[in-house]
Amino acid sequence: MVRAEAVIDLGAISSNLARITEAAAGTPVMAVVKADGYGHGAVQVARRAREAGVAWLGVALPSEARALRESGDRGPLLAWLWAPGDEHLPSCIASRVDLAVSSAWALHEAEQAARRAGMTAHIHLKIDTGLSRNGASPADWSELLELAAAAQRQGRVEVTGIWSHLACADEPGHPSVNAQRLAFEAACQAASDVGLDVRWRHLANSAATLTRPDLHYDLVRAGIATYGVSPLQDREAASLGLQPAMTVRARVALVKALPVGAAVSYGATWQASRPTRVALVPMGYADGMPRAAGNRAWVGIHGARAPIVGRVAMDQFVIDVTDVAADVQPGDDIIVLGLQGPSADELAAAVDTIGYEIVTRMGPRLPRRYAGLA
Repeated sequence: MVRAEAVIDLGAISSNLARITEAAAGTPVMAVVKADGYGHGAVQVARRAREAGVAWLGVALPSEARALRESGDRGPLLAWLWAPGDEHLPSCIASRVDLAVSSAWALHEAEQAARRAGMTAHIHLKIDTGLSRNGASPADWSELLELAAAAQRQGRVEVTGIWSHLACADEPGHPSVNAQRLAFEAACQAASDVGLDVRWRHLANSAATLTRPDLHYDLVRAGIATYGVSPLQDREAASLGLQPAMTVRARVALVKALPVGAAVSYGATWQASRPTRVALVPMGYADGMPRAAGNRAWVGIHGARAPIVGRVAMDQFVIDVTDVAADVQPGDDIIVLGLQGPSADELAAAVDTIGYEIVTRMGPRLPRRYAGLA
């Protein structure tokens, strides 16, 4: 038996994609599987998404796209972030991966890679509508459109999409969402004015897919909702019809009694105020458990909550099991994340972050075990 593992429920992935598809109301869905499927396993999630009828997959990096192609995926796939000189561009173009382009240099590199591959590069032009991150600024948009239109006329690229990212869709009613919608529609009109008739316009992320049908356009991108974590600040996943897909389990490695005044872990940030029984959990921040969870978060054991005491170390942390009704023994199961333990959002709140970071940081030292394969 393993010391700790992440169990991925592919049945929950299927259920979440069904809920997303329902919310999309006929608009095709892109399942985003970047960052190794948000820590859930990109290849396994991608296969389940294709089985669920998802039209597109999305990743950040060309290397992530290449890994999916090497796993056998052949459906529509978009990669959207790279630095100059990325070695994977030619193989992506050769395997018909669509690439996002936000600048003149990226367009030029896509053209050059297409020439080396002897194919046409399919590109999605990205406009910055207010996130001020990736995407062409409004001041540079006209020039990028002209360059892309010229490259398309010469047969080096085909502009198949226009897209952008929302900044505050997780806060329903935030005024920036409507402002970004207007900027996006203006950018699409400008593309049409120079003769670019694109098939895929996409702006909606998970939050907008579930709450803003007016932003669905031709494609919606479902990232965190695919994995059953809430994309909204004021709503829990269950209230949105989403099921968490990741459970992180560990096993007690040691149980000991501490006298009053005994300190636990580095820095002596916690001391026993009473005779205390503690259990050692053989999992730490090298596995993805937030270091900040010490003295702030809890885990599940025997159906009860056990607080984490002292600092989380690289490979282990300690829990107070004094008030757990059952007799805790080495080998007992601990739910670090999941049903009968804290949700990703609950653990995130305890350490002042978001559920996205909790699931994606669960590292490769945690074996992945897949349930719901049939």
